[in-house]
Amino acid sequence: MSVTARDNAAAADTLKSEAQSDEQVCPDLMSSAPTDGSKPIDVSDASTQIHPETSESSTNTVPAEDISRMEPAKEPADLPNSAQNRLYIKRGHVVNHDGMQQADVYIEDGTVRYVGSGADFVVPGGCRTIDAAGKLVMPGGIDPHTHFQLEFGGTVSVDDFYKGTKAAVAGGTTTILDFVLPKKGESLLEAYDTWRARADPKVVCDYGLHVGITWWSKSVRDEMKILCQERGVNSFKCFMAYKGLYQLNDSELYEVFETCKELGAVAMVHAENGDIIAKNVTKLLSEGVTGPEGHELSRTEEVEAEATNRACVIAHQTKAPLYVTRVTSKLAAEQLSQAKRRGQVVYGETLASSLGCTLTNVKPNALVYYTTSPPIRKDPETPRHLVKFLALDDLQTTGSDNCTFNRNQKELGLKDFSKIPNGVNGVEDRMSVVWEKGVQSGLIDPQRFVAITSTNAAKIFNLYPRKGRIAHGSDADLIIWDPKAVRTISASTHHQACDFNIFEGMKCHGVPEFVIVRGRVCVEYDLIRVAEGQGSFLETPVYPSFVYDALNGTVSDYGSDEKHARNGIQSLDLNSKSSHDVDIPDAYALPEKYIPGPALSVISGDSQLSTPHSARGHRPDGTKNMQESTFSISEELDKSEARSCIRVRAPPGGKSTGFW
Repeated sequence: MSVTARDNAAAADTLKSEAQSDEQVCPDLMSSAPTDGSKPIDVSDASTQIHPETSESSTNTVPAEDISRMEPAKEPADLPNSAQNRLYIKRGHVVNHDGMQQADVYIEDGTVRYVGSGADFVVPGGCRTIDAAGKLVMPGGIDPHTHFQLEFGGTVSVDDFYKGTKAAVAGGTTTILDFVLPKKGESLLEAYDTWRARADPKVVCDYGLHVGITWWSKSVRDEMKILCQERGVNSFKCFMAYKGLYQLNDSELYEVFETCKELGAVAMVHAENGDIIAKNVTKLLSEGVTGPEGHELSRTEEVEAEATNRACVIAHQTKAPLYVTRVTSKLAAEQLSQAKRRGQVVYGETLASSLGCTLTNVKPNALVYYTTSPPIRKDPETPRHLVKFLALDDLQTTGSDNCTFNRNQKELGLKDFSKIPNGVNGVEDRMSVVWEKGVQSGLIDPQRFVAITSTNAAKIFNLYPRKGRIAHGSDADLIIWDPKAVRTISASTHHQACDFNIFEGMKCHGVPEFVIVRGRVCVEYDLIRVAEGQGSFLETPVYPSFVYDALNGTVSDYGSDEKHARNGIQSLDLNSKSSHDVDIPDAYALPEKYIPGPALSVISGDSQLSTPHSARGHRPDGTKNMQESTFSISEELDKSEARSCIRVRAPPGGKSTGFW
């Protein structure tokens, strides 16, 4: 039966006596909640430090002194089942990849149930309300490239699936896709089971898995089929680098791509010419170049570009869709651009590290901490070039390739660059870095930001529109973004396990004030509330429509959305040099009412949603009826369920200030 006013009143009366015990059960949720309506202050676990700063800097230096790190406290596994299963976000500007409009959002049981005008919505009782006036409400980020708890170079990356996903959520990312990397000769299925065993008990957000093809045989082909049909995997990554460890030859690449096409999967590659790199490494070491500067010298831009072009050629021969991971150079991006213009179905991913850093001003003794493959480039214009490729849709996604090692682990290769564990941080800072280098610079707008940080990855890996969109029926993975707030990135405040940060000192405009994961408020200003294992494994079905409709020459269901996208590049000179002396357009200017675009969701035939052309417009607040509402989204709720929906939390010694 529906939740009536009588049910609500009865449940509330029953729970009045429970409020005090609730405070005792979870006092940490109340210790930072003020009674005067001001923002809660977290004194122990800050995800962002917000300052009224307006100047910009982007220093790529790692402090010489060691930074002591405290082990992150592990939150209790069973957080109270509070009213976070009902959440109402009002007066925000909802941004999807294909439109932006002022709208309210109602969430129930981890799912978006309504997006539209507050004038047409009655807020049910026992619902927490967040006022998002002046803020952007966007889909949570999807990081398509992480390596948590990865064994590499004789050591193990320090971000496990708990610390890594916690850091991701702190920065506004609500879904990650990690890579299963079997050892040479190891069963793909056994490696998959190992990754699931590592991740399932620890993740604090939803996650999916790609699987690496690190060797080739008939058994590998057979296991790829099982992974696609029974284990929820639709993407396989091949390595054109790491000779003797992961690298496949061209004939093997051909067969893997061919198998991906037969299975309806997405073929992925790490594109660098491993044979040339191996020769260069041997030559440099013999010439006495042993320091970390040798890493980039051994794998120049043309080495990446050649492999990218070769991967495109092989994919074209097999008629397979191709996804090139971690594009770090202009030359490689140009190869993808040319392949796309020849009609190939190819996608490119660049990284937060390549957008937010260059090696230009990094001191030689600090280069070891920036070592990753393909390398972060020296050219100071590379980040701007890569953002332009993102704006033009020649690159479609942004990942972090988060694979963190502490200083002492990195320094294992200080005297032999070929032994440096490859990888840098980025999962926590990716969203802020992309906003700073893209939206704040004026090269892209908020809609394109949503596309390249969330929606495109969801489409390519067949998670859309469950993920990557704010619409009726989508998972309630959202961020409430303050585009005018400024934070300074630092290892002293980040949540990752590594003891340095490659973006140290970088000031980023744009801060996620709230991060909502499956309907649960996990980040609220500076306070993070997560529990190990609260996330779930995401199956990624084969034959993603976005990819295979394009491959088959048919129009995707999502294709019509793209014409509504707008980018800042339409009014900018893409050939201009970056400069802080020119006027930058107000990248986060918000419309007074609506930007023309399609309605974000349709609830029912008789619901009069406020559309872009509504004469009535958007009423700031929905009607909130705490006593007489008969509104119900759920199928049936008994009184015990109703009680869990409206559990009241009061600060010690005071009366209730709201619902949690």
